[in-house]
Amino acid sequence: MSKNEKEITIKIEGKEWEGLLDKAFNKRNKTAKIDGFRPGKAPKDVFLKKYGKEILFMDAADLAADKAYMQMLEENKDVMEKLVARPDIAIEKVDDKGISFKFTLTLRPEVKLGKYKDLDVKKEEAKVSKKEIEESINNMRQRYAEDVIKDGKIASGDIAVINFEGFVDGKAFEGGKGENYSLKIGSGTFIPGFEEQLIGLSKGDEKDVVVTFPKDYHAADLKGKEATFKVRVLEVKEVSIPELDDNFFADLGMEGITNEEQLKAQISENLLARKEMESENKYFDDLLEAAAKNTKIDVPDAMINDELDRMLKEYEQNLKMQGITLEQFYQFTNSNEDALKDQMREEALKRVTYRLMLEEIAKEEKIEISDKEAKEEVKKLSEKYQMKEDEFLMNFGGLDLVKYDLKMRKAMDVLKG
Repeated sequence: MSKNEKEITIKIEGKEWEGLLDKAFNKRNKTAKIDGFRPGKAPKDVFLKKYGKEILFMDAADLAADKAYMQMLEENKDVMEKLVARPDIAIEKVDDKGISFKFTLTLRPEVKLGKYKDLDVKKEEAKVSKKEIEESINNMRQRYAEDVIKDGKIASGDIAVINFEGFVDGKAFEGGKGENYSLKIGSGTFIPGFEEQLIGLSKGDEKDVVVTFPKDYHAADLKGKEATFKVRVLEVKEVSIPELDDNFFADLGMEGITNEEQLKAQISENLLARKEMESENKYFDDLLEAAAKNTKIDVPDAMINDELDRMLKEYEQNLKMQGITLEQFYQFTNSNEDALKDQMREEALKRVTYRLMLEEIAKEEKIEISDKEAKEEVKKLSEKYQMKEDEFLMNFGGLDLVKYDLKMRKAMDVLKG
């Protein structure tokens, strides 16, 4: 048993246990199928002869667990405030006379703070380069690009509309045929070497394109095989990227943006805001990491497992926003819950460590949050998110969580110095 754990045994015996066994019997007997008796009418001795008494033990144990849990809480109020994870419950012994539960409580571990002020951590200055602005503008232009018919030869970057059919050893193979297929040259969509052989062809041209399937190709019967594709070019298109003219700015639809200089200024402002946020987040992470290196905590496994459960729920919600279920994710990645949790374990340990450390810093610095402060924060945030205060509180989890969040932020301010 870890030094952060405490074991408590609770027994339920005598008449109380007998009463629970009777309740379990009455419940089971209602649906029991026993020859010569209607459901619910079989005597207890007849029921036990057919099904055995062990079946009642398990049902009675379910009824007893809640009673035992409440008794454990009542008798151990002094340690409840130190609890940091869900208590683990196990049946130690069960028989005719009673049942014995063992509760394993995970208590808040000792946190030994080291140096957490005046840390040698610098915040990176957020800067935006001309190149980044130009790249952002080019990406915007690409999004508004159009494919237009080209009267000429296929070049890299063009779109070739083709009919094709593939043959291996002179025989057509499954999945090797396509009609009116739009292929962007240089996209790497087709087998290596295919797209390059179309460069220089024009509308109406035909060509035998010879390629070799990769050795790791997904279809076993085609791996490493040489194939000949009979290709006919139906049409050639080129990507027309719009100029930064009045039509482009009208299509863009950005309020107050009617020329290139205004667009550059807006993009620069947006990029700077994003970089400043990234810089601030990295600064916080670096501060926490530096302070944690000076802190000693024996983090209990139960706390890590609780955090992993929270992280898994967060991940599931993020997948749902993309229209993917957790089960589909496991299928796509040939994975499972255990494997995903293994990937998350290091981050879970870090989160718990930082949380315990900040709580200890708040205690050391005597940081307390009044109801007034918390309510002012609720007012400010509810206005920011355009919600009613009670609605915001319900979504956030209540005033105590607001107070906790403020306390942690003030502890972070201590790290910043």
